[in-house]
Amino acid sequence: METLISLAKRRGFIFQGSEIYGGLAGTWDYGHLGLALKENIKRSWWRTFVLNREDMFGLDAAILMSAEVWKASGHAEGFADPLVSCTSCKRRFRVDQIEGTVCSECGGALTDARQFNMMFETQVGAAEDSSALAYLRPETAQGIFVNFKNVLDAYHPKLPFGIAQIGKSFRNEITPRDFLFRVREFEQMEIEYFVHPTLWEEQFEKLRVETIAWTRSIGLPKESLHEIEVPDGERAHYSARTIDVEFDYPFGQKELFGLAYRGDYDLSRHKEKSGAELSYLDEATGERFVPHVIEPSFGVDRLVLAVLVSAYREDELGGEKRAYLALAPHIAPVTAAIFPLLKNKPALVEKARQVYHNLKKSIPSIVFDDNGNIGKRYRRQDEIGTPWCITVDFDTLEDDTVTLRVRDTGEQERVNIGELVTRVSHSLSQG
Repeated sequence: METLISLAKRRGFIFQGSEIYGGLAGTWDYGHLGLALKENIKRSWWRTFVLNREDMFGLDAAILMSAEVWKASGHAEGFADPLVSCTSCKRRFRVDQIEGTVCSECGGALTDARQFNMMFETQVGAAEDSSALAYLRPETAQGIFVNFKNVLDAYHPKLPFGIAQIGKSFRNEITPRDFLFRVREFEQMEIEYFVHPTLWEEQFEKLRVETIAWTRSIGLPKESLHEIEVPDGERAHYSARTIDVEFDYPFGQKELFGLAYRGDYDLSRHKEKSGAELSYLDEATGERFVPHVIEPSFGVDRLVLAVLVSAYREDELGGEKRAYLALAPHIAPVTAAIFPLLKNKPALVEKARQVYHNLKKSIPSIVFDDNGNIGKRYRRQDEIGTPWCITVDFDTLEDDTVTLRVRDTGEQERVNIGELVTRVSHSLSQG
């Protein structure tokens, strides 16, 4: 894990939040390459579950919402973890993270458990009384539920249909830990899929298959994914079925994403508390009812971590040890790197720049690299997961062919410049 964290910082994927001031626990900043990787994962998810379907509608709800939303949903009172504190060093721990009856840091006595609400409070406007109270949302789902009527009125969808959203959420975690896994500011990708109450099982199974297939498409191996049926007593009281899909992280098998049948709990609660009509009229049968909901919920940061863990490799190539990221081409932050064989030969540099600019018109996520010798460039691009390296050499000046090198194997072949866009684009389209 430390090796991966070191690579992530050294190569500009992820930095500690507020690092020059000693860091702020539970916050991480994405650098240029990390941001590109994260955006590619989000783009793949959006394309799969929204753009490639006819039954999904996108939404980008506000982070700040009326406090009444969180009262209706139950978060204002019930979104809490049990907390204990050390009477000596004052460290705080979630109850499920302690062993025994003494502090793991100093051996001091622990207090009795108490409930700790994880929502961040803030004030809206100039007033400083209870009317100004607001929260940073702890999940994106409620923004979907309170916009259910707006989507019905604007688009008149037929059941079943879904509303999808990607956005930031915030939870005041007692003990953030494990790099990107448990943080205080994170991004979610969620769908609320609305169905007839009698048809939820069929749609649940379809979404189960589709979500697993998508995680495989971004490079997560089948053997590292585990579907855990959440038993009675551990599910939310309104859920008849919940699956946690767990992943083999370096620190153990932990939840990657969830698929939950939420019944009509959320819409019914908001219908009751707001007075708004949040039911659905089936025009074919005349039946009016509150739809039930199936929710696939992904944490983007946990996915980024799982992708990096799955992609990290160490091997020996050309008699030298190397580390590389075997990222799926369609999510790699850099698709291809263009090199001149020698940076002190103007003709090679000029030709390489020409190839670079021509390719960039069709494939924006390529880079030009002439720093260091060719071997160091290969290693640098391997370590950030670049699938292909394209080298312009003296033969290029004669016959318009370049060397195309494949990251995972190191194999090289001569390819005509005119074929590069087709070759690379075809491989990208497979993702």
